[in-house]
Amino acid sequence: MKTAVAPLAHEVPPAAADDVIAELQEIYIEKGTPMFMRTVLALFSGGFATFALLYCVQPMMPLLSHEYSINAAQSSLILSVATGMLAFGLLITGPISDRIGRKPVMVAALFAAALCTIASSMMPSWHGVLIMRALIGLSLSGLAAVAMTYLSEEIHPQHIGLAMGLYIGGNAIGGMSGRLITGVLIDFVSWHTAMLVIGGLALVAAAVFWKILPESRNFRARSLHPRSLLDGFTMHFRDAGLPLLFLEAFVLMGAFVTLFNYIGYRLLAAPYNLDQVFVGLLSVVYLSGIYSSAKIGSLADKLGRRKVLWATIALMFAGLALTMFTPLLLVIVGMLIFTFGFFGAHSVASSWIGRRATKAKGQASSLYLFSYYAGSSIAGTAGGVFWHLGGWNGIGLFIGSLLLIALLVALKLAKLPPLGGVKA
Repeated sequence: MKTAVAPLAHEVPPAAADDVIAELQEIYIEKGTPMFMRTVLALFSGGFATFALLYCVQPMMPLLSHEYSINAAQSSLILSVATGMLAFGLLITGPISDRIGRKPVMVAALFAAALCTIASSMMPSWHGVLIMRALIGLSLSGLAAVAMTYLSEEIHPQHIGLAMGLYIGGNAIGGMSGRLITGVLIDFVSWHTAMLVIGGLALVAAAVFWKILPESRNFRARSLHPRSLLDGFTMHFRDAGLPLLFLEAFVLMGAFVTLFNYIGYRLLAAPYNLDQVFVGLLSVVYLSGIYSSAKIGSLADKLGRRKVLWATIALMFAGLALTMFTPLLLVIVGMLIFTFGFFGAHSVASSWIGRRATKAKGQASSLYLFSYYAGSSIAGTAGGVFWHLGGWNGIGLFIGSLLLIALLVALKLAKLPPLGGVKA
């Protein structure tokens, strides 16, 4: 809990009175309390549903290429339109949550995305599927934009890295489960049925989220006036660190999605000729991300984010290098290390946003995640060009270039002066 010495009434300028009252009333959720457990479990469920709904389509891409007679880059649109619309929606839903509150926006987002997923399983055409996927992405922006802000407002600053890591761990489990369930199911049932199952699971997760997430205690409504929104965005881009974190999100997520978009095409072809079930089971590499997101998030709380971020990117480089070899075991180990490094890096960078953004935190989170999902959408589809031109060597060159940018940005962030004496 924050401690503060209340100023005498005559010492407080009238214009600042509301800010002083808000500061004194700010009560954080402490680690080890029942409310902390409810919060992380709810956000874990929300992260699970978000990533399961987004990435359940990745194992289907080779199947969709065959069913609709489209190439790999075109098939990747089933993911890219969702992440692209999610990125666009972030610019809207974040500021809306600054006005009407965090929990209502997140609850509505999860239920809408689950229902759209169920509807997508009934679409008779490729274009119909893409339209529903776009609506899913737009809906999920309501949770993605707000979850980070909710945690930064409600969780004690000493434990924000751990809480963010657990939330991102939910993302990792959701991504793994979505891929695993559909990757296995589509070998036995239609992809339509697989999507119906994922939509049903997401509805359950949405109900759990709604029931157990505590109401906001530190939320302060802000104006939705266009000038107020513009001032918030301008303030964030004038900060020395936030624009670098936005760029980091773009290249890291672009690299991660590209690898998982096209690894299935590689493993289904010679010399591996694996079946769809085995390729789907490889989603268990996400377990390394579940561990790393919480572990590295907690480590960053202790050592400082500037000392940890660049090391996680170096791990991604090592994992990518191993996937360039032919033996299947090396490829799988490389995927494990790459995933471990990515989720660790995302945990560090996302918690850093909440520390550097002193005002309009919803907008700051929206900009970070806009960059994150824009990287997924743009790089995820652009990688298809490199796949067609150079196979896995082309993918390696593309991802390696993105990681080089990420490493240079992390090293620049490491040299940033702390903000207001805080290690952030």
